[in-house]
Amino acid sequence: MAYIPQILFLIAFGSAFYFIRKRVLRIAGNIALGKSIARTDNFSKRLQTMFLVAFGQGKMFHRPVVGALHFLIYIGFILINIEVLEIVLDGILGTHRLFANILPVAFYNFLISFFELLAVGVIVACLAFLSRRNVLKIERFQKPELKGFPTLDANMILIIEVVLMFCILLMNASDSILQNRAFEHNHYAKVGSFWFSQMLIPVLSGFGDTTLVVLERAGWWLHILGIMGFALYVTYSKHLHIFLAFPNTFFSNLEPKGKFENMSSVKREVEIMLELIKDDGSVPPPTSFGASDVQNLTWKNLMDAYSCTECGRCTSSCPANITGKKLSPRKIMMDTRDRAEEIGSYIESGKSIADALAMGNKLYSETYVSKEELLACTTCNACAEACPINIDPLNIIMQMRQYVVLEESSAPAHWNGIFGAMESNGSPWKVSASDRFNWANEVK
Repeated sequence: MAYIPQILFLIAFGSAFYFIRKRVLRIAGNIALGKSIARTDNFSKRLQTMFLVAFGQGKMFHRPVVGALHFLIYIGFILINIEVLEIVLDGILGTHRLFANILPVAFYNFLISFFELLAVGVIVACLAFLSRRNVLKIERFQKPELKGFPTLDANMILIIEVVLMFCILLMNASDSILQNRAFEHNHYAKVGSFWFSQMLIPVLSGFGDTTLVVLERAGWWLHILGIMGFALYVTYSKHLHIFLAFPNTFFSNLEPKGKFENMSSVKREVEIMLELIKDDGSVPPPTSFGASDVQNLTWKNLMDAYSCTECGRCTSSCPANITGKKLSPRKIMMDTRDRAEEIGSYIESGKSIADALAMGNKLYSETYVSKEELLACTTCNACAEACPINIDPLNIIMQMRQYVVLEESSAPAHWNGIFGAMESNGSPWKVSASDRFNWANEVK
């Protein structure tokens, strides 16, 4: 009977590991649908970017109050996992407060008390975020793309975090009382009470030994099972950014914002036409231009989509969206992720990649990203600048817009006039290069 809790723990741990691994492989496979792109140059600069933007939360503090609250949750999430490590080891080894037998009691007491401080901070921050979403109704959280599951998802995660932190306090408070009670099989090490959970002691001290053991074990099991369930759930949630923010910032585009890459196929054709290079036939002519679906995007574009926090800073900064246009950069990222998930589900059901890509609606469609959204973009880069983890919605928009212009030949009429002027005059104005500065003759 003594080994039953260990067996149950190992079963739960093994099950969580199996399903999380399966889900991680699915996401990795979906990201791998994208085209290759080189993002391994300048290692030191990439490492610096990751530490400043992901670890340091540098861009979050552009909005100081929200940045501070988010940092509280972030640092709490990282450090409280040290206590989770103790809980996991206790579950595997069948021990109780393993680190209390290794560390000095005073230091252990301080450590757990500090974790409680972080837990209370997380609770406060989560309640503040719940209030912003549901009571204050901040505008960027009320956009159409957040209706339904995205709103439910955000609220669920915040509520789960509050419950998990409360379980720590409940477990510690019950433990503190049981330490000083003499009863059969009392294995509760005397490490004293802790800073915040001791406030619950007056409420719980009237309960009997058995009830307190049940509460302590319930807090322990709910916390660790909640952590396992949380780790699996975030792979389906916008909170996947907890893990993907770090590689996503590492593989950021280090080029200045606003610099557009030439399409290699078009560049080559122009160079051949201008006789800058010779066509030796080694490179086959392009079969398509731009992106109509996720396989035409790069793997970094798809990683961006899976890393999206759905915070809406991009959309709230977008001049097109602010003026009432249909475009929402956040929706572009959500649609890209949803389409990748749709293809992934077809592949998981046994379809080949080619068959899976042919099923459902393409990313460029009324179901996902429409032509109206793509053409509304001003290419100002406000969305990329605002993103706290260096996601670049504009890159996806431009690749899809290239498809609209080059594949469908359905650019607006006034755009075609600009394209023609650019080709013939080297500027968007219908004025020859020789007459371009005639206006200066009228300046006195």
